[in-house]
Amino acid sequence: MRYFIWFSYDGTNYHGWQLQPNGNTVQAELQRGLSLLLREDIAVTGAGRTDTGVHARQMAAHFDTDVAFDTAELTKKMNGVLPQDISVSRVEQVSPEMHARFSAKARTYRYFIHTRKNPFRRYFSLELHYQLDFALMNEAARILMEYEDFGAFCKAGSDVKTTICHIKEARWVQTADDAWYFEITANRFLRNMVRAVVGTLIEVGRHRMTLDEFRQVILGGRRTQAGESMPALALCLEKIVY
Repeated sequence: MRYFIWFSYDGTNYHGWQLQPNGNTVQAELQRGLSLLLREDIAVTGAGRTDTGVHARQMAAHFDTDVAFDTAELTKKMNGVLPQDISVSRVEQVSPEMHARFSAKARTYRYFIHTRKNPFRRYFSLELHYQLDFALMNEAARILMEYEDFGAFCKAGSDVKTTICHIKEARWVQTADDAWYFEITANRFLRNMVRAVVGTLIEVGRHRMTLDEFRQVILGGRRTQAGESMPALALCLEKIVY
């Protein structure tokens, strides 16, 4: 039988989602907890990868087992054995065809920034000390939805078969006088893509790159032409739609 497990995590202390030989990961913690409680070796397949330090407000993974259990009780017990920075919201049985990664229709990320020192944002938002033209950045964000090939924002050396992504939404949203987030929804994302997009949009917002130059970055498809990759701590996987 196949099950989905829905969870969230603070990625500060993890080397990303995927199993690593020399660092603790969210996947390792989930597998450890499930294997302990179900008393068999459990392997989980995630909806995608998040890099070191990236967070997730809603993440999903699937696992297979023939062990009988109560889903609500397992959810409760998982929260008892997992570290404080990982929380399971529910476990549910799904059809055998459901796949945490390949059945996903859309994923939404947010990248948080603030422009005034705030001790309560320091672990989940990036503090910036220069003026940004958010209206212009939103114009650039809308340009993203005109294209499908985002090789310019893919980490160099990534082993991907295609750099085609279908972006459904991209916008900057103000939450307070000194705080904003960039929200982007697509069917899939390339490695390091969101942080590279944000870095390039910030170049536009600082008037270091024109809208036409932003278009040329996308069309050129070269990572070296785009902006820097922004720090991981401010990036959060917000939602997955199946």
